[in-house]
Amino acid sequence: GNHESASINRIYGFYDECKRRFSVKIWRIFTDCFNCLPVAALIDDRILCMHGGLSPELRSLRQIRDIRRPTDIPDRGLLCDLLWSDPDKVVRGWGPNDRGVSYTFGSDTVSEFLKRLDLDLICRAHQVVEDGFEFFANKQLVTIFSAPNYCGEFDNAGAMMSVDEDLICSFQILKPNEKKSKFSFGSRGGVKTGFPYPKV
Repeated sequence: GNHESASINRIYGFYDECKRRFSVKIWRIFTDCFNCLPVAALIDDRILCMHGGLSPELRSLRQIRDIRRPTDIPDRGLLCDLLWSDPDKVVRGWGPNDRGVSYTFGSDTVSEFLKRLDLDLICRAHQVVEDGFEFFANKQLVTIFSAPNYCGEFDNAGAMMSVDEDLICSFQILKPNEKKSKFSFGSRGGVKTGFPYPKV
């Protein structure tokens, strides 16, 4: 995701934690690993997964395959958008992003993209959603956020999505802790079976 880029995780605490616990060298090793991570996945030629979202530059899946790795994350362009863009309920087409980087895109953009590339679903993360997962564009896009009680501030649930051999998606919900503890990472019994959604 976008936090696996050196410019972002240096600001948001990962660099400082590596330096405090180990050394700057270990941060550099992590950065080298992050720069090799894939930026998207395709499940059974039907479900496209990425961290952020769509790009106005994205015309074919070959463009994603052709992204050279390792590489740093640029400030604009296809790779940037795959990690930074967001869906927006009030936007038609493409709009500016309040994050100051990449774009927002509307449900019309999602529908056109899926039709053009003969896909069923876009699966992405990048935004805190209250129930751990949230659909957009008539269930053509799902946002999944796996960290419950994000940063101790949001009181959100987390979620994980499973896809079976028939491409049926189901969700497990991770409820935030009732009691806040600096050593707790979710409730012990917090995993709950989610809801099956039919193949779209």
